[in-house]
Amino acid sequence: MTSAPLIINLAPTGMVPNRGQSPHVPIAPAEIVADVCGCIDLGVSMVHLHAREPDGNPSTDRRIYAEIIAGIRSRHPDTVIVVTTSGRRVGDVERRADVLWLAGDVKPDMASLTLGSMNFATEASVNPPATILRLAEIMRERGIKPELEVFDLGMVNYARYMIDRGLLTPPYYFNILLGNVGTAQASLLPLAAMLGELPSQSYFSLAGMGRFQAQAVALGAVLGHGIRTGLEDNLWRDAQRTRLARNADLVQTALGIASALGRPVATAAQTRAWLALEPRA
Repeated sequence: MTSAPLIINLAPTGMVPNRGQSPHVPIAPAEIVADVCGCIDLGVSMVHLHAREPDGNPSTDRRIYAEIIAGIRSRHPDTVIVVTTSGRRVGDVERRADVLWLAGDVKPDMASLTLGSMNFATEASVNPPATILRLAEIMRERGIKPELEVFDLGMVNYARYMIDRGLLTPPYYFNILLGNVGTAQASLLPLAAMLGELPSQSYFSLAGMGRFQAQAVALGAVLGHGIRTGLEDNLWRDAQRTRLARNADLVQTALGIASALGRPVATAAQTRAWLALEPRA
């Protein structure tokens, strides 16, 4: 078990959770900013952002992202900002890439890059090779580091395929997501297979879907460089689903697990240095 500082990556909103499921899901930019900043005060050093339209539906509009990023950076300028380019609800690659064209003080540090297609419980996330490569190309042109999202071993192999062709450069940051019904489960065997295939100069965080979030956080605190938590992946404080969570509750749970295992929390400056991101004042 490592004792190095642990990256806490917060995914506060996602595409799917809605107010009908939980009143605690932040939807409007001001709500997302307030929620994220409160969690940064607790120890979060990286945030994985999704934007929503006023009606609550997912948005690819860079103007909404700009409002969220500006609000976070006005209070926490050094926090690592990751934006989504998810294909779960949007297929057109240029729409998915819209947020990557932000510039200046609202330019994101990183952007998600899911390395394959998969099934969730009720819908698919479709990521054809041409789309993955085009998103990676834009990120490289814009100086935005990919957050490599992998849900199974084949996606790790696709990262190695891209590396061999010079499409990704180190250090690499992998977000390994466990527990989705159609991909790798939150158990040691599939996780060990993926970790064994990670390229050198890789950093990785673990995330768990739904009731597997706490297990993934514990595994990440033992084995990983970081963990991901937040309402995007899990709406509940307990496995029995009797108490709805806030993002701060999930961060506190992660911090408690890390503390019990002797893992201090990484600062934003440390996270930036490890991932070779430009420092911010």
